[in-house]
Amino acid sequence: MHADLEAIGIDVGGTNLRLARVAADGTILEKRAERIDRDPEAAIARAIELAAFLDGPDVVAVGVGIPGRVDARRGKVLSGGYLDFAGLDFAERLQAALGKPAAIDNDCNMALVAEIAVGAGKRRDDVVMFTIGTGIGGAVMLEGKIVRGRMAAGQLGHVTVDVGGLPCACGRRGCVETTSSGNAFGRLVAEAGLPAGTTAEAVLAADSAGDPRADTLLRAWATPLRAAIDTVVAAFDPELVLLGGGLGGAAFRALAKAPPLADWYRCAVAPAELGDDAGVIGAALSALIEHHRDGGAQRVAGRGARHLSGAGRS
Repeated sequence: MHADLEAIGIDVGGTNLRLARVAADGTILEKRAERIDRDPEAAIARAIELAAFLDGPDVVAVGVGIPGRVDARRGKVLSGGYLDFAGLDFAERLQAALGKPAAIDNDCNMALVAEIAVGAGKRRDDVVMFTIGTGIGGAVMLEGKIVRGRMAAGQLGHVTVDVGGLPCACGRRGCVETTSSGNAFGRLVAEAGLPAGTTAEAVLAADSAGDPRADTLLRAWATPLRAAIDTVVAAFDPELVLLGGGLGGAAFRALAKAPPLADWYRCAVAPAELGDDAGVIGAALSALIEHHRDGGAQRVAGRGARHLSGAGRS
């Protein structure tokens, strides 16, 4: 692939819409971000407007990452997260408006592609990522390829950590999303008698100062997450588990409060590096991969985006 090719990456979050024009080496050349309209139709229309603004002569493809279950092979949204695009043909409408191929996938898959290519997962082939924000998402890469299962594998927020626990939006009980997400953190803040809106950083600081309420809160938040990590490590035996999303860094620090991994399930755990840029970078790189796939180019090796520069294919 020519190094001067570019793609537009779109990251649709629960509250924000982010877009960027990205080079084949993962460098962000220009970006935009704004609060997202809660109406899916309006959000799609605005994404198309902003993508058209970022478009340029070297842009050859567009990628979009959204929360929820996505059939990336067919480019279809199966069910949404906090903003439901199911049945709205997001990718097809982007392609029609811009006249360029569009790829769509779960936002966590897109973020993991970015971290593998230019972030904390470089030079790794087997990586699992939890994204911790309002809810919890996830993605799995084995042997340099995103694991999809039948259509939408990697819903790690719905790993069960408490059979018979709190009800989850998925219809089950005791998912790690109910115990260790941003929403769960807010509930734990209230239960601890702390002011509404108390941040994870504030609780971590209070814990460092010896506040017992902060210690109890962090243990309750982190211990189920540690159990979910143990489960995923036992299932996939990855080289690395990354914690991304808006609360990924705080969750990583809070894990110090959780029981250590048993010897059988030891695996490096690290915070993701790319922050809010991971989604747009991964969406753009995925779009470039799709656009130039030639049988082996879909592999995103943990040695950076080798295939994006044409330095090697596997």
